Amino acid sequence: MADTPDRDEKTEAPTAKRRNDAVEQGDVLQSRELGTALVILAGAAWIALAGPWMVGSCEQMLRRGLTFDSGDIVGFDPLRAFLALLLPVLLPLATLFGLTLVAAIGTPAMLGSLGFRWSALGFKAEKINPLTGMKRVFGVQGLIELGKGLAKVLVLGLVAWWLLRSRMPSIMGLGRQDFVSAIGSIGHGFSSAILVMALALALIAGFDLPAQIIQRAGRLRMTKQEVKDEHKQTEGSPDVKMALRRKQHQLLSGGARKAMAQASVVLTNPTHFAVALQYRPGFDSAPIVVAKGRGATAAAIRELADAHAVPILSYPQLARAIYFTSREGMLIRDDLYIAVATVLAFVFNLDRAMADGVVQPQIDVPEAARFDENGNATRS
Repeated sequence: MADTPDRDEKTEAPTAKRRNDAVEQGDVLQSRELGTALVILAGAAWIALAGPWMVGSCEQMLRRGLTFDSGDIVGFDPLRAFLALLLPVLLPLATLFGLTLVAAIGTPAMLGSLGFRWSALGFKAEKINPLTGMKRVFGVQGLIELGKGLAKVLVLGLVAWWLLRSRMPSIMGLGRQDFVSAIGSIGHGFSSAILVMALALALIAGFDLPAQIIQRAGRLRMTKQEVKDEHKQTEGSPDVKMALRRKQHQLLSGGARKAMAQASVVLTNPTHFAVALQYRPGFDSAPIVVAKGRGATAAAIRELADAHAVPILSYPQLARAIYFTSREGMLIRDDLYIAVATVLAFVFNLDRAMADGVVQPQIDVPEAARFDENGNATRS
C-alpha cells in the first residue's frame, strides 16, 4: 500500500495572496552578501576613478590650512576658514556617499524587495523569546549562517594572503622610492586590493542569492489544507463576491443586461462560453443572439440568467458554434436552425419534461460549424 502524503506536508506552491501577505509582513528576498558586495564594489570603483581627485583635494586642503598671511590673522573668520578647508574634499566625499547609497538601494531593487512596510516594524514577542532565539541560533538557519560566515572568512583570508604574497616585493621596495611615488604605489595597491576583495564577496553572493531564493520558496510553500482554507476564505468573502459580481456585470452592455430578462435559453460550454438566445413564436423569424461571451463575461451571463430564471443548458459544441458564427442582435446561422429548434422545443416544455423525467435532447451540430475553444474549425 502506497504511503499517503502527510496533510501537514508543504507540497503546494504559494498562492498570490500568500506571497503578498509575506511581503507585507517583511518576508522579502534579501541577500546581505550581495548588498555588501555591491557597496564595496561601488567604493572600489570610486577609489579607482576618483582616488586621484580625492588625493588632490586633500593636498589642496593641507596647503590652504598651512598657508596664511597677516590678512588671515587680522580678519580671521573661523566659519569661512572651516568652509574653505572643507569644500575641496566635500564633493569627492559626496560622490562616494551617492555611489554607496545607490548600491545599497539598488540591491533590494534588483531583488524586487524595495519598499517600506510598517508591519515589519511591529512588535513581535517571538523576537525576544529566548527559546525562539536559541532555536534560531542552533537550528538549520543558524547552521547555514555559520557556514556562510566561515566560507567568507576562508575565501577572503585566502584572497588577502594571495594579495600580500604577490605584492610583497613592491611593498618591500617602497623605502627606495621618493615620497610621491611611494604614495602612488600604495594607492594603486590599495585600490586593487579593495577591488579584488569586492569581487570575492560578489562570488560569495553568487552562491548566497540562489540559496536565499530556495529558502524563501520553502518558507512560502503551503499545505493542501492551507490552499483550500485560503480559497474558501477568499471566495467566501461577501466583499470579494460583490466586487466580482459588479465587475462581471460591467462586462455586459446595458442593452445586453436588459435583453437577458427576455432571453429564452442560455447555452454554455459549460463555463468558458455562454450564449443567450431569444425566440418569441409569432414575432421572431428565427432565434436571436441577445448576449454572448467567454470567461468573466460568460460568468456574468450565467448569473443574470439565474437572476431572471432563464434556463441554462450545457451544449458545448452548439455554444461555441453560435459564439464564433453570430454577433449580438443577429439571427443565428441558418445551418444551426434545427439544432437550436430542438433545444427550444425542450425548453418551452421544460416543466412537463422534468415531470416526465425526460432528459435534454441530443443534437447534431453541422461539421461546418464545429469549433474548438480557440475558434479553430474541427471538421472531421
